[in-house]
Amino acid sequence: MSKLCRFDILENRQVAKDTYSIVLFGDCSSVTRPGQFVNIALEGHYLRRPLSVCRASTESMTLVYKVVGSGTYQLSQRKPGTGLDILTGLGNGFDITESGENPLLIGGGAGAAPLFWLAEKLIEAGIMPRAAIGFNSADEVFLAAELAQLGVPVTVSTLDGSMGARGLVTDTVGRIGLKYDYVFACGPEPMLRAVYGLSEVDGQYSFEERMACGFGACMGCSCETKYGPKRLCKEGPVLRRGEIKW
Repeated sequence: MSKLCRFDILENRQVAKDTYSIVLFGDCSSVTRPGQFVNIALEGHYLRRPLSVCRASTESMTLVYKVVGSGTYQLSQRKPGTGLDILTGLGNGFDITESGENPLLIGGGAGAAPLFWLAEKLIEAGIMPRAAIGFNSADEVFLAAELAQLGVPVTVSTLDGSMGARGLVTDTVGRIGLKYDYVFACGPEPMLRAVYGLSEVDGQYSFEERMACGFGACMGCSCETKYGPKRLCKEGPVLRRGEIKW
């Protein structure tokens, strides 16, 4: 169940090109699964900004976000000690009970953010995943070192070849022949479509979408699935492979 809460900023720092990590203190009881998101209110902006949760505990959570407009730029300028009005516990998140024995986590750009907490939860359940994350260039890479510190084997791809393998993350996964029996993916739709085509293993795909209300009231983020329309902010953003309709 979602909650409207005030959170205090503990840390807000740049971790890569145009990418920031913000640590917030407050009531995180409604944030229960990796892949859920929050909606942040910012002064002068009518719509809240939806951001994926990178990590959460009962009293704090970390969000990793990319500055792409005036709203996220304003957020990047907020200082520790100030507060934010946040709607928490949104979306369905990933279900790790369906992970198989050798899951692969695939993230593209900012889509890598929720994979860290997902990896932590899988490891807690006794499952060691592999991870493949892709970016445009080395100066945009984040979370690779943090995932490696968890013991997760990480493959990094960059379009310009400045770090890791050259090319798209999906090209790299196909080329090096990683072994996996389940997929958790988060990123832009072209990447998700390419992941879908890599193999026929089952998986969960987290879609990026502009979400106005965040809790299913406005229907603005509805998408068509094999089982009818679903609201990505409510029944998503995570969809199962078997229900995706391209």
